[in-house]
Amino acid sequence: MNHTIHILMAFDQSSLVIGILIAESVWVGILTVLVLRMIGHYNRLTKEVSGTGLKAVLDQILDTQMGLKKQSNALTLELEKIAVDGQSHIARIGIVRFNPFADTGGSQSFTMSLLDGHDNGIVITSLYARAGNRWYVKEIQKGAGKDVELSREEQTAIKKAKHLD
Repeated sequence: MNHTIHILMAFDQSSLVIGILIAESVWVGILTVLVLRMIGHYNRLTKEVSGTGLKAVLDQILDTQMGLKKQSNALTLELEKIAVDGQSHIARIGIVRFNPFADTGGSQSFTMSLLDGHDNGIVITSLYARAGNRWYVKEIQKGAGKDVELSREEQTAIKKAKHLD
């Protein structure tokens, strides 16, 4: 019976040793895969660089990124300036054709509004009659006539320019 206990203890010790060896083999396998991936990544980073180390490659990448960040910031500032400047240019046009007189045929008269991004600009009205053609220009500030009243057609032209109709 004593002999059986020694065999079981030896069997348990050898199973334990085999289990530890299997666990160590798995661990070494995992570490090997990780090292091979890192080497592959390093080789991709340094593919077109010869004679330099990883530190030099990473420094070059950081320098390039900093340069791109500066360019991006400069472009953002320039774009903001252009957007602000663009608000003062004529950007919206509205046209209304109409017939103001019963004795003329067709809608040959028109009103045209030319507005910037702040709804400032002018309204040009051309009234066509058999006796001649008359032109009127009115200044617009913030979508309304400056010191003058606007006709219904002029108001409609402004609404069209603002895309509110």
